[in-house]
Amino acid sequence: MNADGALVLFSGGQDSATCLAWALDRFARVETVGFDYGQRHAVELDCRAAFRAALAAQFPHWAARLAEDHTLRLDALGTLSDTALTREAEIALREDGLPNTFVPGRNLIFLAFATALAYRRGLRHIVAGMCETDYSGYPDCRDDTIKAMQVALNLGMERRFVLHTPLMWRDKAATWELAEALGGRPLVDMIIEHTHSCYLGDRSHRHAWGYGCGTCPACELRQRGHEAYTTRCTAAGPAQ
Repeated sequence: MNADGALVLFSGGQDSATCLAWALDRFARVETVGFDYGQRHAVELDCRAAFRAALAAQFPHWAARLAEDHTLRLDALGTLSDTALTREAEIALREDGLPNTFVPGRNLIFLAFATALAYRRGLRHIVAGMCETDYSGYPDCRDDTIKAMQVALNLGMERRFVLHTPLMWRDKAATWELAEALGGRPLVDMIIEHTHSCYLGDRSHRHAWGYGCGTCPACELRQRGHEAYTTRCTAAGPAQ
């Protein structure tokens, strides 16, 4: 158990929920932060409290480590961004090959604000769900980007922060598997029921993998990952 404190970038989605469990398994004190930047799927922010409450109720040993939650408003990011995540627009690929759900600078800004909060709160470790393995191609999710940000933040704040990205080299199936390894089927079920990934903010349709429209890129990634995870579990058979 690491006695240092950690701050988890917790959006209310599958990846950040898994990262929260990962951090609670490792650190003695864990705080969370979410960002309201005018996203279309702002319902994800509403899921945060429900997931934290369910997590604390199901895992008392983690409840003792789960500390304050923070929500930061970043309205300027939504105002600056002309994307399908911040505007009512059809989700599509841009001419440069990136999806128009890419919000330029989003993760860089998130990490900068999170680290400033960690500085004030006396927390050394920053945990985030960026992934370069099974993602939409966002350049600010790449491992090189995160490593460069860690260098810049440490130099700029004269502190030794550590940025953790436990999902960086895991596909979505492996992310489900990590959740099961951390908290068993109860944690997997909690992620299905209480987290949100759908870019359209749809919580009216319940699928085996959770709530969502079922057609946006985030839903497709989550669905494919869950199906592969389920297939692997079936092939492996019951635990011995």
